[in-house]
Amino acid sequence: MSDELTTLVTDLAVRAKKASHALAIASTDEKNAVLRRAAEALRGEAGERVLEANARDMVAAEKMGISKALLDRLRLDRKRLDGVAEGVDQVASLPDPVGTLVEERVLDNGLRIAKMRAPLGLIGIIYESRPNVTADAASLCLKSGNAVLLRGGKEAFQSNQAIAKIFVDALRQEGLPSEAVTLLPTTERKATLVMIGLDGILDMVIPRGGEGLIRFVAEHARVPVIQHYKGVCHVFVDSTADQDMALDIALNAKVQRPGVCNAMETLLVDESVASTFLPKLGRAMKDRGVEIHADERAAGHLNGVKLANAEDWDTEYLDLILNVGVVDGIDGALEHVAKHGSNHTEAIITEDHDHADRWLREVDASLVLVNASTRFNDGFALGLGAEIGISTTKMHAYGPMGLAELCTLKWIGQGEGQVRE
Repeated sequence: MSDELTTLVTDLAVRAKKASHALAIASTDEKNAVLRRAAEALRGEAGERVLEANARDMVAAEKMGISKALLDRLRLDRKRLDGVAEGVDQVASLPDPVGTLVEERVLDNGLRIAKMRAPLGLIGIIYESRPNVTADAASLCLKSGNAVLLRGGKEAFQSNQAIAKIFVDALRQEGLPSEAVTLLPTTERKATLVMIGLDGILDMVIPRGGEGLIRFVAEHARVPVIQHYKGVCHVFVDSTADQDMALDIALNAKVQRPGVCNAMETLLVDESVASTFLPKLGRAMKDRGVEIHADERAAGHLNGVKLANAEDWDTEYLDLILNVGVVDGIDGALEHVAKHGSNHTEAIITEDHDHADRWLREVDASLVLVNASTRFNDGFALGLGAEIGISTTKMHAYGPMGLAELCTLKWIGQGEGQVRE
């Protein structure tokens, strides 16, 4: 590893860490002013420069032979960029978590204690393909009083630079340290190794991307890592399900944006309704270009499908490919999800209250749903504003990481001369 690269990354991180101290004590109005200025720029001329940069990234990515799913993640148009700006504005409109108190109580000796939300410090984000992550990460980290060190992928390098510059300019214009949003000016893999080894400088790292990237970071990091290996999300059609609703939800979960982590990868159907539901599902999925991999029981109700192999049930396709299996009731579905789920998102379609209650209590996932699409496991969709990622590790957050999840809790106490006996 070159000394020059190590020095570059370390120096940028140290500057960003210093900036985090100023962000930690910045007022809500100061932080919101930065975000609103950035959102306005994304909608204006600076946004047009982002789109121009993204167009160059798209051309280069197509030449590299990147998959359609990843190209979809990379692509920005005016509508998507306006959505990014809306997400930044929404973060600005959310309550500031810094300094809020939880679990307040008074001890028998009169000492008043509580937990106070406080910024984590300097957060590192390592991500691939999706340039919107640059804006999501910057806005959430700034609002929660944290500085952010960004390391994007080479396929989105120019887009990321253009978006990061918008936040850097907004910070400078509002009198806050511009280093609070720092994008590494390199995509060398060695830079990632330096970054995740900065114990004592970097307070936490969040890798966003393929399973290989996340495992690499988790195996080599010397700082805490928020992990999300993959999203193998299921929808279970119960025996009592409204089949029209189930079909609508299945289509939304699979085909709206197949290249995202909250897309459905496996559909499970109760054996008692397989003969009526699966032919309708098969036709609808075929019309939308979905390739189905089915177990033997499901294949008997579907035409022109492939038989699923053992690896399929644990695969995150991020594409128009769907596993379909027939199970014996809710017990069969729960068993399948426990074996093949990735702690991401699991949904049941049912009119049975007891089955719905069992699903909510027994399924271990960061979002468990009844009669709704898996596509809702997203910070924006859940009203958190743009999220920085989905945690499936449970420590210290589980699910979309919004503002509250980017803070730690510290104990505070207010006394009147109490001493311990």
